[in-house]
Amino acid sequence: MVNENINIKEKILRQLYGAKGEIVSGINLSEVFHISRTAIWKHITSLKKSGFDIESGPKGYVLLNHNDLLLPFCFSEKFQNRIFHFQKLESTMDKAKILAKSSAPHLSVVIAEDQSSGRGRMNRKWFSSKGGLWFTIILKPETPPPVSYIYNFAASLSLAKSLKHLFDVDVHVKWPNDLLLNGKKLTGLLSEMATRGDMVEYINIGIGINVNNNPQQYEPKAIALKDVLHKNVSRKLILETFLDDFETCIQNIDCKETIEQWKEMTSTIGSNVRIETLKEVFEGRAVDVDESGALIIEDKTGETQKIIYGDCFHT
Repeated sequence: MVNENINIKEKILRQLYGAKGEIVSGINLSEVFHISRTAIWKHITSLKKSGFDIESGPKGYVLLNHNDLLLPFCFSEKFQNRIFHFQKLESTMDKAKILAKSSAPHLSVVIAEDQSSGRGRMNRKWFSSKGGLWFTIILKPETPPPVSYIYNFAASLSLAKSLKHLFDVDVHVKWPNDLLLNGKKLTGLLSEMATRGDMVEYINIGIGINVNNNPQQYEPKAIALKDVLHKNVSRKLILETFLDDFETCIQNIDCKETIEQWKEMTSTIGSNVRIETLKEVFEGRAVDVDESGALIIEDKTGETQKIIYGDCFHT
């Protein structure tokens, strides 16, 4: 019975989604699914409690923001079997780890409307409020571990290009892989890798994008797309555009070319920076990013240091 109820709910969502913002009457839904209008109402109520924006009225039901729905059937056919959507998770990264070890295919995407324990680098808490785009991409490339770093750069580069193309916004990448808009944090990326023998088993890249949410209450130096565009935008459009671009980008990925393109979109090189690792703090002027993805900084004495990993702050 539980599975049947879930199936009916998804079918109702499909009907409302297909109406593209128009009202669908309870009578129509009742006739389509051969259940009572009371049963339809109960399913609609349950969907609302789950977080779906459905408006009820005397003439029927309408799915609000239908262009923003992130369920698998809303995406183009080539992505549908790779989308894993959840209303709430502790972390998309944790769920992706489980799926990556099972049968989830290459370029699968784990999406959560809400994360209770989202995290960023250095185990910092990532606040994932409603309206943002929170997801993890599962990659299963045939590559040795030393080359795995390039997929992080490719992801931030592809996302920056996608956002610039869609909304004509001045997005820059920040080492190692954040995105800035008007100098404020728009997106954070985090990756985890597992190996099998001398090859990568999977790379999971967690991405959090401030889209229609209000991140400033948790992180004053953050910004959302809606703050700049002065309107809500489709998270589905962002994700689908990015997935298309990213898939193309990594098909025949070249480390040198990817880093060079990334450097063209970064605001880190030329900036004074502070790099925090678990044990040390480095300060200086960022002068380059080498082919391995390491940041080269120059300190006050003119000496250069190569930083492989850390949290970077523009000062």
